[in-house]
Amino acid sequence: MATKKWMDSENEQVLVEQHNCARTIVLNRPRQLNALSFKMVSRLLQLFLEFEEDSKAKLLIMKGKGRAFSAGGDVSAAAHLATEGHWSFAAKFFQVEYTLNYVMATYSKPQVSLLDGIVMGGGAGASMHGRFRVVTENTVFAMPETALGLFPDVGASHFLSRLPGFFGEYVGLTGVRLSGADLLACGLATHFVPSMKIPLLEEALHVADTSDPLVVNAIILKLSERIPLKDSSPYHRLDIINKCFSKRSVEEIMSALEEETLKGVNEWLSVTIESLKKASPLSLKLCLRLIREGRLQSIDQCLSREYRVVSHIMKSEHSSDFFEGCRAILFDKDRNPKWNPSKLELVSEEMVDDYLTKVNDEEWKDLELLPRPRATASSISKL
Repeated sequence: MATKKWMDSENEQVLVEQHNCARTIVLNRPRQLNALSFKMVSRLLQLFLEFEEDSKAKLLIMKGKGRAFSAGGDVSAAAHLATEGHWSFAAKFFQVEYTLNYVMATYSKPQVSLLDGIVMGGGAGASMHGRFRVVTENTVFAMPETALGLFPDVGASHFLSRLPGFFGEYVGLTGVRLSGADLLACGLATHFVPSMKIPLLEEALHVADTSDPLVVNAIILKLSERIPLKDSSPYHRLDIINKCFSKRSVEEIMSALEEETLKGVNEWLSVTIESLKKASPLSLKLCLRLIREGRLQSIDQCLSREYRVVSHIMKSEHSSDFFEGCRAILFDKDRNPKWNPSKLELVSEEMVDDYLTKVNDEEWKDLELLPRPRATASSISKL
């Protein structure tokens, strides 16, 4: 089997291997749990565009080195850029990252993401938009941004809004951690393959001389297994999630959850309510608005709106919650952020509206996403 490593240095944050007609992209910041740096998202975008034009490259495989696929975007670096340089430097990171997400969501060749470990935030953006998302017993997924004063971005308003019922609102608002089995049940994953069989799957994909998704699917299915949900899985609570998280506002969602405690307090309810209480009130309202409206929007529309929101956040026009969240969670690590506004009722709908408007700055412009052949494709692929 012809194998060629294009880059194999610990100093390289993205490694590329050529296996016949397959190209394997390895995220290579294991000490940082493969958190996506500006250098990484720029290189990934370059590679995806190059491989799309390369007739010899028929299949892309993505994985992470170490115990994570990717624990997210390097938000601490973005925070430093915005505070020590200029806010537009941080916005540039998100511009490139969202463009990468869009290319992945509209890609003309199969992308197989091997999610054998931690997948959070930006890591979800680098995998959920691809056609095949393979999980294992080691997979841990979350979109924890509301606890950081940010919001589930990287196209999450598209892929979370398309989950069954109101499970997407639950996942986005609470930052709950999901297992591989949970992801398979709700549709965020396409296949479950035991971790010990991942090398066998890679070998089978390396010799596949095809871009036909049906053929790729058949290859993965040969090593796939059915995995039962644990009794503690939140997906077993879809009925109560639909009942509570379908409410019109975050305040009403909180009230509905607290009403459920009158019937008897359980661990799931307590953890869910506590997660919402700890999160940034502004982030919660931005998250709910984006997911609700994302149901009726295309992937490029979702990413464009998310870019407006994140640009306002980096500019710190109305609130500094993101920088306070970084201080409390990532820098000082006292885990005691002082949110402003401090309560849900202090976050008006007009304030949320402002985050969806264009940024009034001569250095800023809307996210420009060029039309692509698969631009109407859904990030939650159905075969």
